[in-house]
Amino acid sequence: MSIPSVRRSPAPSGRMPGALSRHLGTLVLISVLGCQLMVVVDATIVNVALPDIQRALGFSSTSLSWVLNAYTLTFGGLLLLGARMGDILGRRRTFLGGLALFVVASMAGGFAVDGVALLVARAAQGVGAAVAAPAALALLMTRFPEGRERNRALGLFTAVSIGGFSIGLVLGGALTQWLNWRWVLFVNVPIGIVVLIAGALSLPATERSRKPFDLQGALYSTVGIGMVVYGLVNAAEKGWSDAVTLVSLIVGVVLLGAFVVAERRAAQPITPLRLFASVPRSASYAGRLVMVAGFMGMMFFLTQFLQDVLHYGPLQTGLAYLPMTASTFAATQFSARYASVRFSGRALLMVGFGLAIAGMLWLTQIHQGSSYLELIGPMILIGLGGGTSFLSLTTAALRGVAPADAGAASGMVNAMQQLGGTLGLAVLVTVFGSASAAAGGTPLHAFTAGVQQTFWASAILLGAGMVLMALTQGERRQRSADNAPEPIATPVEVG
Repeated sequence: MSIPSVRRSPAPSGRMPGALSRHLGTLVLISVLGCQLMVVVDATIVNVALPDIQRALGFSSTSLSWVLNAYTLTFGGLLLLGARMGDILGRRRTFLGGLALFVVASMAGGFAVDGVALLVARAAQGVGAAVAAPAALALLMTRFPEGRERNRALGLFTAVSIGGFSIGLVLGGALTQWLNWRWVLFVNVPIGIVVLIAGALSLPATERSRKPFDLQGALYSTVGIGMVVYGLVNAAEKGWSDAVTLVSLIVGVVLLGAFVVAERRAAQPITPLRLFASVPRSASYAGRLVMVAGFMGMMFFLTQFLQDVLHYGPLQTGLAYLPMTASTFAATQFSARYASVRFSGRALLMVGFGLAIAGMLWLTQIHQGSSYLELIGPMILIGLGGGTSFLSLTTAALRGVAPADAGAASGMVNAMQQLGGTLGLAVLVTVFGSASAAAGGTPLHAFTAGVQQTFWASAILLGAGMVLMALTQGERRQRSADNAPEPIATPVEVG
């Protein structure tokens, strides 16, 4: 089996190897983007079907949240382990195996006859996603070299990552309204089969590591992140002072501290600490966590505003996010093709965070009488800011990473995204509860006041991220890499 290595020289017109490489590159993109789309969509597509699921399978009001939490816990808890599995066992094999598990679990969830069966299927979906998602980004890294090719691929990856949330709302609303709740799970099956076929045809084999597996690090990272995620989920439901919340977070932090110590001694660490030797790269992980925290919290409460104040149904709510989705896609493509060639990553991050903050501050002006037209401007600004920032954050997180560490680096990107979403929701739910209680008045007035304060909090989170990026991202431009000639892939045999 062969994989592409990069030889930098101009490609002669009509040369067959170049054409073949482009076709294989397209199939790689289909498989990577298709996997990312399913993983991201799955975070929101089930939300709109929850009332129907509750009625069909007899969930109580308190247990219904576990339809979401079962996926969140296994996905977040296993991300670092799943990422390193690709580096150790081979990324192609790990990607296809994780994706196959995700598809089978989706089918099983669609056929679930009781609540337990659905929760097991959702947990299995999370396991599959934790294995496949980091491998997908690592495969994109190794297939497309740094510069214009990778920027364009990452632009599409970023657009799918952000746009997938609103796509999930639209798709979930349409499937639930026109078919039934089971199709929010069944829909992954045909998409997954196409992605599996594209991946099997195009993805190169990668070598397996013969170094000993870091079992201690795997246990510490899996249980530690799982406890932190569980603590944050519980904080959103029961508050930060709840005993279960406090114990979960404390145990999780202690285990993650032990994980860092274990990684310093491991021959084949789950997360090589050399990934954090670069200050810009380390800061990009933190910047991603903060950005996702602000975005996910904003989308959660804006969705509530659309449904509770404007009385939108599930499908209307999903369609309402189209301006944000479109502006996100436009920003990622413009940044990937043009802006990243002309401006430094730091400049793009300043612009991106600035636009997103402006959009959040604009949203703080909503009130009980606001119409949808008043939301379009802020959503467009937030989409433009998110598209620009997420692309630059991803580029900074992956720049200069050795091929052997591609999976681990991709795992950190995914882990920060997952933790950021969970953290943002937990923090902003607390802000909402305090603000709405202090506002008093009618329930609608209290609700609107609480939502306004969550947007202020989101803007503050993004402001902190902007300051961090200004202090840590260097001014050095990447033009030399970005303007290099397009590479030609030549086959190299894998041992």
